[in-house]
Amino acid sequence: MLRIFPPVRSPGVPAVPRVVVVGGGFGGLQCAKKLRGQPIDVVLVDRHNYHLFTPLLYQVASCLLNPSEIAAPLRKVFRGASNVRFRNADVTGVDYAARAVHLADGSSLPYDHLVLAAGSRTNYFGNTRLARSALGLKDLGEALRLRNHVLECLERAATTSDARERAWYLTFTVVGGGPTGVEYAGALAELVRLVLPHEYPEISPAEVRIVVLEGADRLLSTFPASLGDYAHRELQHLGVEVQTGRLVRDGDDVGGATLVWTAGVQASELGGGGRIEVDEWLRVPGAPGVYAIGDLALVRDRRGQPLPMTSPPAMQQGRYVARHILTGGQIRPFRYRDKGTLATIGRRAAVGKVGPLRFRGLLGWLVWLVVHLYYLIGFENRLQVMLRWSWYYLRYDRPVRAIIRAANGSGMLPGTPMLDD
Repeated sequence: MLRIFPPVRSPGVPAVPRVVVVGGGFGGLQCAKKLRGQPIDVVLVDRHNYHLFTPLLYQVASCLLNPSEIAAPLRKVFRGASNVRFRNADVTGVDYAARAVHLADGSSLPYDHLVLAAGSRTNYFGNTRLARSALGLKDLGEALRLRNHVLECLERAATTSDARERAWYLTFTVVGGGPTGVEYAGALAELVRLVLPHEYPEISPAEVRIVVLEGADRLLSTFPASLGDYAHRELQHLGVEVQTGRLVRDGDDVGGATLVWTAGVQASELGGGGRIEVDEWLRVPGAPGVYAIGDLALVRDRRGQPLPMTSPPAMQQGRYVARHILTGGQIRPFRYRDKGTLATIGRRAAVGKVGPLRFRGLLGWLVWLVVHLYYLIGFENRLQVMLRWSWYYLRYDRPVRAIIRAANGSGMLPGTPMLDD
């Protein structure tokens, strides 16, 4: 359950209905966009001032894309939308009785309708020691930390003459064989294969060890088995070691300076420790006017299985809730339409499924390119990413390799595990 505060009445409730959308991710953004231009006062609240295209985070972490190319400022997205306003703030709780959203600065926002779309965070399954030693790949800060960390590992390996220390820096372990883990491991392997021979003459690519550890018996467990096996073979072709049936309970049982954690996510803390149960119309039971969508919501398919915590369900739910509000609830219950899933494994190789269709290899990669360009927010971002991919395809280069040094003098931003720990 959400944190419940004593009733607080806020003055100045607008004459038109007010919709407060908590979260500017895929679900929240689609909901606010659907309400744009309608006779409704919309307030979009997020702790970040941008929408992040998370499927391409791994390309920021692997030195291919700049952060600005996958992040769209929310005020820019809604420029000219007179009925949509943005509030950069942390939500600390909701008072259902008073219909008010409480913010970290002590203020509150009254609402007639509330859409909870606060997303998810990395799940370390309660292992605080692992959380301290691992590098996540869930938000922009984590992607930048990982990029800095990997580049600094290469720099240190290039200058040490100690064989054990060199092997330590050049061992990169990725925990999790889902799409994020597979995509990052493939991208890192190509960074090593394409960049090291030309710019790090002190390091042989053969010295670099990239390992993917997956607890299940195969990679990409949500894909058909044949596609998971194909991804396995492609990673091995790139020089990646794949170990299935391997559970990681402590960072100390993984050798090397780099442990990348992509093994799970959990609902935002706004959910009180879990996903919020909703009804067929995505409404929170016992909370009039409140909806929950995306990773924060526990929505089941026709077989009673929870929908995956990915962007396609969140986007459909966001648009559905907007229609539910606009029609006064006079629409059918929500039904998710599975439009398929995709994952890429380096250049010119990807896997995907759309209904009964299966893609892999070059065809899958082309489908992946088109889909990701289409869903990027903003024409400018689409153009920049397309040009960046074209350059990489033709020149075999990953150009975004600056180590951003923080005030502590390290190549890593505050909060990143130090290499010497």
